[in-house]
Amino acid sequence: MRQHTFLINEIFTSIEGETSFAGFPALFIRFTGCNLRCSYCDTKYAYFEGTEYTLKALKRIVVSSPVKNVVITGGEPLIQEGTEDFIGEISGIGKNIIVETNGSKNIKNILFPDIYVMLDIKTPSSGMSEYNLHKNIPVLREQDEVKFTIADKNDFNWALDFIKSHNLKSKINCSPVFGELPYDKIVKWIMDSGENIRLNLQLHKIVWPHKERGV
Repeated sequence: MRQHTFLINEIFTSIEGETSFAGFPALFIRFTGCNLRCSYCDTKYAYFEGTEYTLKALKRIVVSSPVKNVVITGGEPLIQEGTEDFIGEISGIGKNIIVETNGSKNIKNILFPDIYVMLDIKTPSSGMSEYNLHKNIPVLREQDEVKFTIADKNDFNWALDFIKSHNLKSKINCSPVFGELPYDKIVKWIMDSGENIRLNLQLHKIVWPHKERGV
């Protein structure tokens, strides 16, 4: 019987560039495909390109990697059939499993103790804010994090309203759209807001500004 396969865009080891794991080495498994089309997307190459891997092959790669952190990303990894099963398979093997998701798919079936959900909340400038799945918010745990990508002051004010109206308790990250929003501007907005928001600078883009893939 032919094993179920996943379409994987790329697998590489780098540093995690975002969230509270920023700066630490990580194995990245980038799943092909995304159900959203954000205006500022920086991984459009992952929409369609990919190579097939079985669950067994992917698990072997994770187990054999010497690094502690594993990032499951995309695209949007949760749109592929069986991704939840794969995440369950690699839970409990002694790694920190970081799942980066665009916030439009239900996360309830991946909330294992060693899984860290990094949930995007799409701001107005993305053009995709209507796809935020609000029922994900109440199930977020203390170890999980949310991320707002900010293009302008309107996005930031919208994020503040969202934080307050949903009484967000998870770690909150605000990431300026790379190359568009000056860092000092968003720093001032964060400082003036009075909220416990973490500046999210996408370190991989600072370290490798001219490299698109494999970082």
